[in-house]
Amino acid sequence: MADTENASHTGPVEPGWDQDRERGDEARRAGTSGGVSGSSGSDWKVTYSAIAVVALAIGTVNALSGAQDAAWRGDRSEFGLRLFWEMSSITVILLLLPVLVAAVRHMRRASGLAPRVGIGAAALLGFSALHITGMVWIRKIVLWLAGDAYDFHFSLATVLYEFRKDSVAVLLIGSTIWLLQSRRELKTAAMASSPGAAAPLQPPSPDPLWLRDGTSRIRVTARDILWVTSAGNYIEYSLADGAQHLIRGTLAAAEADLARFNIVRVHRTRLANLDRVTGVDLNPSGDFELTFDTGRTLGGSRRYRTAVAALGQSMPRP
Repeated sequence: MADTENASHTGPVEPGWDQDRERGDEARRAGTSGGVSGSSGSDWKVTYSAIAVVALAIGTVNALSGAQDAAWRGDRSEFGLRLFWEMSSITVILLLLPVLVAAVRHMRRASGLAPRVGIGAAALLGFSALHITGMVWIRKIVLWLAGDAYDFHFSLATVLYEFRKDSVAVLLIGSTIWLLQSRRELKTAAMASSPGAAAPLQPPSPDPLWLRDGTSRIRVTARDILWVTSAGNYIEYSLADGAQHLIRGTLAAAEADLARFNIVRVHRTRLANLDRVTGVDLNPSGDFELTFDTGRTLGGSRRYRTAVAALGQSMPRP
């Protein structure tokens, strides 16, 4: 993770139902949660913990190896100092993991090789710059507090040396995150398309839905909703009668509340009421268009094609 040669050691408001609910009383959804990783909190914790354990193990082995090599050369082993170099580097890497998770998420959403390469290159450069800066300042501050000093010996050769190691770390960690997200999506798609898939735990509620924005409340029923779209800091409900209601909130919060009514995400910025869909038209790109029982249509993204698998459509792979 890090070397020891560069050291100079001298000593919002959500939709509401008939009864108000506290946030802590609401169950979390399985699967995606809208977090930085795009996966549920438990999945993210497992991934983060696994990477942290592997990184700490590698750092400890590197420190032991460096100390042993120094002892064989007749130098001071200084295992504690070498371990500090490693841990300062690993600490910054772990703090930067959300950057890599976000980069992988955007790369998976991008279509075409060039955009993915561009996102990956930008993530690598940003990660390396932040990693080098962070670990250098951690070492400087800690050694200064200990009455010592740290000199990074800044030069092009030193930066390239650290960048080479960062490239390997980003490749390994990014590949791991990519594979985990691919596995999770395949599992979700298989469950959605399985004829024996379990029915929702909660049946659709006949109770009215109150769209709440500050002191204003609008009463609708879930059946009347055709789709919901995001609009900045607001979300817009489009109803079957043509009415539209713009309220303050997030699409992720609306998705969590409306999932029980089979109103699901079909695009990064849209939810659709699948109970009112009468047709699905597939485009060669893998995107699709939904036709509702009112005759109106709404576009969907190929990333969310599994959302309409339950409609009995044959969804080819892009």
